[in-house]
Amino acid sequence: MFDKLILKVLLGFVFLGLAAFVQPAPASAQDGPQQFITIGTGGLTGVYYPAGGAVCRLVDKGRRAKEHNIRCTVESTGASVFNVNTIGSDPDHMYLGIVQSDVQHQAYNGEGDFAQAGGNKELRVLFSLQSEAFTLVARQDANINTFDDLPGKRMNLGDPGSGNRNTLTLLMNEYGWTPDTFKLATDLKPTEMAGALCDNKIDAYVYVIGHPNGSITEASTTCNAHVVPVVGPIVEAFMEKNPFYPEAVIPAGMYRGTDTDVVTFGPKATMMAHSGLPEEIAYQVTKAVFSNLDEFKNLHPALSGLTAQNMLEGNSVPFHPGALRYFAEAGLEVK
Repeated sequence: MFDKLILKVLLGFVFLGLAAFVQPAPASAQDGPQQFITIGTGGLTGVYYPAGGAVCRLVDKGRRAKEHNIRCTVESTGASVFNVNTIGSDPDHMYLGIVQSDVQHQAYNGEGDFAQAGGNKELRVLFSLQSEAFTLVARQDANINTFDDLPGKRMNLGDPGSGNRNTLTLLMNEYGWTPDTFKLATDLKPTEMAGALCDNKIDAYVYVIGHPNGSITEASTTCNAHVVPVVGPIVEAFMEKNPFYPEAVIPAGMYRGTDTDVVTFGPKATMMAHSGLPEEIAYQVTKAVFSNLDEFKNLHPALSGLTAQNMLEGNSVPFHPGALRYFAEAGLEVK
């Protein structure tokens, strides 16, 4: 009888010990329902698409580490204006978009292409990305050596709804130019521009883009196109009026035929969302990029110059609370 009692006591201790090991695990950030976000980018040959893909890759890294349950996809779009319109028109959709800082400013304040619709004060930014140069690419035989040489030429104005078209239109307004200023005005997409130039269908195109860029490399190597400086009193006055357009320099030697630094101007790319984007999603997306910044910078050459501090600059709309939450945790000062 005594032996049976001892056995029961010992078994009781065994069961208690096992219970200590099989207690339910604490709830993780991945225990909730899956959440899906889409990042609107731009043309396949630009920097927006691979940059958006790089963000999604790092968000997915956090999901696999069970930090959250967010699934991220990237979408090729008409770029800045399309992205900001989609963000503004469908706040319930989990949509982020890469948007030029000038388009960001105009959409928030109801200027430029957004004057008729009015400003959207619900737009928010998570962080900025690479600087983007307003890049004028011309055929060697077109006799285009400055921006002022464009009247009477065959000019691609850019894809309607793109930041390229928007920025070029603003500068044309400063010059008093309209599409009729040119012998031919086309609205080709970025994927079509280099081919049209080398096929002698246009004389020049503008690409507001980070460098190096595949389209410009294609044009410079296939048909000896060159990059043209965009400088002068009208450009300087335009930059002073629009401080979100700082000077930009395309380094010598980056493209065939570009033997000296090419001076121009340009906005920054920014990651934007609606104020209705859940704070936790904005926080996790921001954290994914900033906590893996070295890896992020290595995913595309145009991102190589990024620092945590310069990714807080160049914005003209309020930061999303989720981004601010991460910046506070990381000790980053938002000026």
